[in-house]
Amino acid sequence: MSPEESRNYEARNLVIGGGIAGIVTALELLEAGQSVLLLDRDTPERFGGLAIWAFGGMALVGTDEQRKWKIPDAPEIVLEDWVRFGELAPGEHWPRAWAECYARECKEVVYDWVKGLGLKFMPAVNWVERGSSIQGNSLARYHILWGTGRVLVQTIIRRLLSHPNRDKLTLLHRHRATGLDFKDGVAVGCRGVDEASGQDFRARAGNTIVATGGINGSVEKVREHWPGHWPNAPETILNGAHPFANGEIHEAAAQAGGKLTNVENMWNYAAGIPHPQPHFEGHGLSLIPCKTVLWLDPDGREVGPAPMVTSYDTREMCRQVAEHPYTWQVLNWKIAAKELAISGAEHNPRIVNKQFVRFLAETLLGSDRFLKQMVGESPEFVVADDVDELAGKMNALSGGNRIDSAYLKSLIEDFDRHMEDTALQDKDPRISRIKNMRQWRGDALRTANMQPIGERKAGPLLAIRLHFISRKSLGGLQTDLQGRVLNGEGEPMPGLYAVGEAAGFGGGGTSGKRSLEGTFLSGCILTARKTAAALVSGAVSEKGVGA
Repeated sequence: MSPEESRNYEARNLVIGGGIAGIVTALELLEAGQSVLLLDRDTPERFGGLAIWAFGGMALVGTDEQRKWKIPDAPEIVLEDWVRFGELAPGEHWPRAWAECYARECKEVVYDWVKGLGLKFMPAVNWVERGSSIQGNSLARYHILWGTGRVLVQTIIRRLLSHPNRDKLTLLHRHRATGLDFKDGVAVGCRGVDEASGQDFRARAGNTIVATGGINGSVEKVREHWPGHWPNAPETILNGAHPFANGEIHEAAAQAGGKLTNVENMWNYAAGIPHPQPHFEGHGLSLIPCKTVLWLDPDGREVGPAPMVTSYDTREMCRQVAEHPYTWQVLNWKIAAKELAISGAEHNPRIVNKQFVRFLAETLLGSDRFLKQMVGESPEFVVADDVDELAGKMNALSGGNRIDSAYLKSLIEDFDRHMEDTALQDKDPRISRIKNMRQWRGDALRTANMQPIGERKAGPLLAIRLHFISRKSLGGLQTDLQGRVLNGEGEPMPGLYAVGEAAGFGGGGTSGKRSLEGTFLSGCILTARKTAAALVSGAVSEKGVGA
């Protein structure tokens, strides 16, 4: 492209957003020999968006791993779980349609495709989001990508940049779309700014595909759309999403008549800490919270009323911790070394670098390495030899004297008494959940052996101060099964499409109020590939297809 043309671009397909949904869409269109203009707001080093930092978990059905573990899963089973747990209303036509599509096609469209890239999943299938007041996953289907989301992104980008049709791809980094352009009611591209030079640009295309992520990269947007029936949002909300996922193009599409739905439904996490190596202001690191713990409010009282045990109902946990400016997990070193071993995926070289033997050893035996790293890098980790010292350090970190050491000691003693007495385990809803979790082999690998907190040989004691952390938008632009953005009357907006989180992972909120977990990375792949296939096949209206 000549310099004099550098501020005006044109292609058959314009993809706005360089996250996983955007790059998969671009790759699929390139495979079909179609020209693609891909706009990525970030730098080349951070090409791939939030997926670079993603753990890599996917909810999948009918896989080789499930068969090896003798898990009798099927599309109708996952769909029943999905609709019930997400509380999808019968009138939610397009969200339900995408849920049905996911249940029916995730094996072929996601799992087989990922395996076809030469990637693998960890052998163990995990059982997450089991449900609390509402039953969630009725069996194990959470597959963890070996190497995390990073290896997936890197693999796709390599394919994209070395593709035989590479000459049909125009990839522009640091280009921010600020608005959508329409002509006679048809989407014809976007306008924006090259943030490296400050110059404006216009992009023209027959098909404009929005792949800008959700709104949760903006803490202000999270507060704006905070569920009305929840407690007020906590004073501190860490950003565990991508800061460029700020809803700017959502609003542009909505102003043009696009239907934006379910924005109050979000998938946040209860266990965040300020990122020890932040990539941006307010960046949070989401921990996979330990299970064998006391989960306490700032005054040292147990958070409730529902038992705070991860892997049951993440949304309910978030609702409960949102009542407090921060919370504490109290445990011991042995428990933390075991249950944090798989946490902090981007910090875990055993996963990222695919060191399977070392990873297996750390999972089975626990990992001092990651725990020592967190204790050394994060002030949110407090270590002490006894309860009095622990309470003192917790108070010093938070200011004041809100933690009473005598009361904390009584909580630990009560927890340990119930943990050690088999007759009491089932009477304690928190410990019975831990016990129940351990009955599934995949979870037993990552959960401590019915471990008392106060056991001296398992010390020292540990407290982790946790903050609410934003992550995913469950709502978004409403789309049909061809990825077309719909208007308020339910009619397609010619030329305009949305994929991934920008579309609420399909239909403007296919998860409903809760995710079965693992439907995000895979949901991005599914919506991207299905939308690209519709464009390639000519299944969409000719009004929305460029020359």
